[in-house]
Amino acid sequence: MITMEHVCKSYRIAKRNAGFREACKALFHREYEVIHALNDVSFTIGDGEMVGYIGPNGAGKSSTIKILSGILTPDSGTVLVDGRVPCKDRIRHVREIGVVFGQRSQLWWDVPVIDSFELLKDIYSIPDHQYRQSLEELTELLSLAELLRSPARQLSLGQRMRCEIAASLLHQPRILFLDEPTIGLDAVSKLAVRDFILRQNQTHGTTVILTTHDMQDIESLTRRILLIGRGQILMDGTLDDIRTGSGSIDEAIADLYRSYQI
Repeated sequence: MITMEHVCKSYRIAKRNAGFREACKALFHREYEVIHALNDVSFTIGDGEMVGYIGPNGAGKSSTIKILSGILTPDSGTVLVDGRVPCKDRIRHVREIGVVFGQRSQLWWDVPVIDSFELLKDIYSIPDHQYRQSLEELTELLSLAELLRSPARQLSLGQRMRCEIAASLLHQPRILFLDEPTIGLDAVSKLAVRDFILRQNQTHGTTVILTTHDMQDIESLTRRILLIGRGQILMDGTLDDIRTGSGSIDEAIADLYRSYQI
């Protein structure tokens, strides 16, 4: 069970104009702008649910995922994930979650992928038999056999993302946070990743929170939709609540954003 209640998170960002004179001025007098990434966000997600978490750029999606995974501490409000406060019980918490950031890698760049997996095995203290079982299953389902001996820097984006997903699941987490997991992937790789995520949910009952701008991912994987905009939850519903007429899902989402003026 995942619960967020009245969560707020703000950032203070330094601002200055272009030019050497402005740079010198900023050394002595720096101007700041406060960005309210999350403003009174509340929702509950049950065990085994697959939820699409959508919104425009800068809406607060990644901030939510980072708070739920324990990377960020909220300014106010309460966050509970299976009874744990993520930012206060990080060691125990990370043993139960997997996180994939489409634009961030957890693989070491210059070493073979299998070496990264072995290091993650030690970090998570995965027993040998569980590690071998997970590695065999993930290698087969994600077609990694030909990739494990290659350095991450020599893999294509689609190949690396399959390895990233496997890395996040080696310790068999109960909850999987996916932040843009199919960004930049070709059609074949997207289909493979979607099929694997569905199978992971159906076979292991893994709870999945998916943030993405690819509405085909949302359509293929989730039934429940959380819409966030300007740091607030604007809608908690289903794909049927979003669809209007016979247009595509992308057109329906664009109309939804316009209706909420986000």
